[in-house]
Amino acid sequence: MGTTPTTPTRAFNVDSVRSEFPLLQREVHGKPLVYLDSAATTPKPQAVLDAVAGYDMHCTANVHRAVHELSTEATEAYEGARTALASFINAPRREELVWTRGTTEAINLFAWSWGRTNLQDGDHVLLSEMEHHANIVPWQLLREQVGIEIDVAPITDEGVLSVDAVLEFITDRTKLVSLAWISNVLGTINPVREICEAARERGITTLVDAAQAMPHANVDVQAVGCDALAFSGHKMYGPTGIGGLWARHDLLEAMPPWQGGGDMIKTVSFEESTWNDVPMKFEAGTPNIAGAIGLGAAAGWIAELGPDVIASHEHELLEQCVKRLDAIERVQLIGTAPRKAAVVSFVIDGMHPHDVGTFLDQHAVAVRTGHHCAWPLMARYDVNSTVRASMGAYNTVEEIDAFADALERIIEVFG
Repeated sequence: MGTTPTTPTRAFNVDSVRSEFPLLQREVHGKPLVYLDSAATTPKPQAVLDAVAGYDMHCTANVHRAVHELSTEATEAYEGARTALASFINAPRREELVWTRGTTEAINLFAWSWGRTNLQDGDHVLLSEMEHHANIVPWQLLREQVGIEIDVAPITDEGVLSVDAVLEFITDRTKLVSLAWISNVLGTINPVREICEAARERGITTLVDAAQAMPHANVDVQAVGCDALAFSGHKMYGPTGIGGLWARHDLLEAMPPWQGGGDMIKTVSFEESTWNDVPMKFEAGTPNIAGAIGLGAAAGWIAELGPDVIASHEHELLEQCVKRLDAIERVQLIGTAPRKAAVVSFVIDGMHPHDVGTFLDQHAVAVRTGHHCAWPLMARYDVNSTVRASMGAYNTVEEIDAFADALERIIEVFG
């Protein structure tokens, strides 16, 4: 496969980028929207909206199942999107990319299919303290079924996961290391390449949760050296309900199907069935065709701007956000790792995060409040919930200042 372009094909201009997002043109409570909830879901650029609408308007048909023109066009667009995503993550083969509903389903697929086949009673799976529930609960379900043990590598108070902390928990019974590339709460960028290298030297399989990495980093599965990687479309400017699992071809070949139905079979009789080739054997039933096409467009949109260019812009926003919040009395930042993506979580002394979020909404600032599907991490910091501001390619320094100004007013009025 080809790689994601290292040189962007168009110059980055934040005003131009913003003009491509219809959602950002609206007002909330009579004020211009300041959207700082990208870690939950990103708005979609016009290119993605057009790709989805193009399928719905011009070639609505099922894929892989007919010879008429509409089906042929739909299949070409659908499989073209698979090629685009495989290229985006520099997968060696496009067949290694399995469509899923998102990161959660991708991890569950891997846990059920690879885990039930390769793990047995007494084997260990290693996670970290900063994992999303989607990378905790599937392994707990597998523990109930198979009898595996779950180990948890600790993080520092700053939110750093070191390679040494991971290695300390690796034993001869460790069979899988499954970690987030970027924390959805702390924004910490973990040393996944070094961890995967250390695991590979010890014969340990690695799974990377790249839900937050896809929009914020240059994701290259060959450079990282992981065995499998899960991601979602709606966090990388694509549609909801679509994502993927990339895994090495030999792993996918050995993994059994995890759902049965149409398109994942070669033959069916009442006596037995045989399975389709990879990746089809993991894609039972009618897929999210429009979602896949939209996700292909999203990958192309990111590649045009350049992942590294987007990350550089977001780092400027992050620095401004941290600078402003550090200067506000009673604001406590949660997670201050030196290597962070554009995600900032915090609490305000004496104010519930939900109240803060509600007050910010009155100023047309959209943030996330709650435990962020990371209860164990909340317990690690002895908080029940936080306010989280998360940025994207479309945000501006002026928006960060508007957000911080609103926080100051909230504390002044309600504090």
